[in-house]
Amino acid sequence: MNDKLRKQFLEEGFVVVPALFSQYETGSLRDHYMRLRETGSYPGDTAGVDIGSDDPLKRYPRMIHMHRWDEMSLRWMIDARLNECMTALLGREPYAVQTMLYFKPPGARGQALHQDQFYLNVQPGTCMAAWMTLDKSDEENGCMRVIPGTHRMDLQELQKKTDVPNVLSSQIDPSMVDESRAVDCVLGAGGVSVHHPNIIHGSNANNSARRRCGLTIRYIPTTTKIQLKWDVTPDGRFPSAFLLRGEAVPGVNNYNPRPKYVPGEHMPFKGCESWI
Repeated sequence: MNDKLRKQFLEEGFVVVPALFSQYETGSLRDHYMRLRETGSYPGDTAGVDIGSDDPLKRYPRMIHMHRWDEMSLRWMIDARLNECMTALLGREPYAVQTMLYFKPPGARGQALHQDQFYLNVQPGTCMAAWMTLDKSDEENGCMRVIPGTHRMDLQELQKKTDVPNVLSSQIDPSMVDESRAVDCVLGAGGVSVHHPNIIHGSNANNSARRRCGLTIRYIPTTTKIQLKWDVTPDGRFPSAFLLRGEAVPGVNNYNPRPKYVPGEHMPFKGCESWI
């Protein structure tokens, strides 16, 4: 993460980092999640899996909070390369709070323009997303589109939108944005884009014969408080949240302990010695 990218993030509200992960790593993650999805249902599958549905997003619904029960997801969530990127952009140590995976198979609908902070429950609104592409992501298969500079706008109310199929069935008032300024975040597998919680973004439908699978992690600085009251452990911890490094800010959030690497029990990975 260099000064040019940091400046771009401040000015435009997003950055793209090509090939942050190797093709081997990307392929391993891609195969892992396809196996998981094709095996059955998991915590967070509120819509369920309907293999016989005509809707591709019901055959391959998104997954959420995989790091709570899947070791590979947790290792990716706290990877040192993502840590470095988020520390540089947040200006302080990152606090990882959520993982999500979108399969977006051929024929899947897109997402209308929205701001993530509308759905997030943190104060202040400093929850940033890192999106890692597991498949090549381009205009044909519905890559993410952002409108640069809109991260400086206030949070906008969403309007119902059902005339064009979209995942959220809603959108920001079109009169508030100039969609002609939208930039396509084209990335090869293993690339990462990071975007501000207030930036207006979305995606078009996947009109190709190719899948567009991608992983998302959300991070907050240690000064940001998670407001959720219903999803906490008995000792007051949000079960998805891990401090990547550094020191916690007293009185803000309670953190989950970092997982331990057990030789002979866990699959070896680069730097595993430091996790014992």
